[in-house]
Amino acid sequence: MPQPEAKRVLITGAGSGIGRHLAIEASMRGMAVALCGRRHEALAASEALLDGGGRHLVIPTDVTRAEDRRRLVDEIGANWGALDILVNNAGVVHGGPHESTGDATFEATFATNVTAPMALARDFFPLLSASGHGRIVNIGSMFGDIAYPSFAAYSASKSALKGFSSALRREYGKRGVAVTYVAPRATQTDAASAFADLIRSSGMRLDSPDVVARRIWRDVERGKDSVYPPGVERLYVLIERLYPRLIDRALAN
Repeated sequence: MPQPEAKRVLITGAGSGIGRHLAIEASMRGMAVALCGRRHEALAASEALLDGGGRHLVIPTDVTRAEDRRRLVDEIGANWGALDILVNNAGVVHGGPHESTGDATFEATFATNVTAPMALARDFFPLLSASGHGRIVNIGSMFGDIAYPSFAAYSASKSALKGFSSALRREYGKRGVAVTYVAPRATQTDAASAFADLIRSSGMRLDSPDVVARRIWRDVERGKDSVYPPGVERLYVLIERLYPRLIDRALAN
């Protein structure tokens, strides 16, 4: 069990990539971590990398299934009684021409990237409120701000998550639960294979997941509403908002 002063954090998609490194960094900061994901073996491998063994939880869960989400809430409630931080990190990436993308891919993308975070934010609200200082952290993507060709469904899902985060911040903030939206750029994870062609053709810069995790936790602990990567991407987001046709032309090329 965590010490009374230790923050209790649940991270979905904690078996690999950014989720694994968020868990590692959280444990290094003294937090008690509940690792959630579909694959028990991957979660166990993540748990083995955490500091403070014995205070963490491993809860295999498919967050797209309502019954799994209910069990997750019940287990966190039974073990901790409250939750300080919910990190909605689980996500899927699909790339390819839109005309060849099937309905099943649309449904899977939105079920994981949008519906699950929305449902978990709703279902964990009582436990987040019980902590007295709860926070929801939604892991989006730069593709949610700058939509890329051949990633229409993925870009749409992350744009939806960003809009949801803004609305929920305004709704939950006055009730004691804060919301942070995070938009990493391309990161060196298994999911980056979906961007392989784009990375090669554009010379896109990839961040290491440990650096991304440290940046996220630093800004979350500062209470920031949003977390964006440093560098030229911030300028691109501003151009997208003010002069979107410039981005249209750049991406079309």
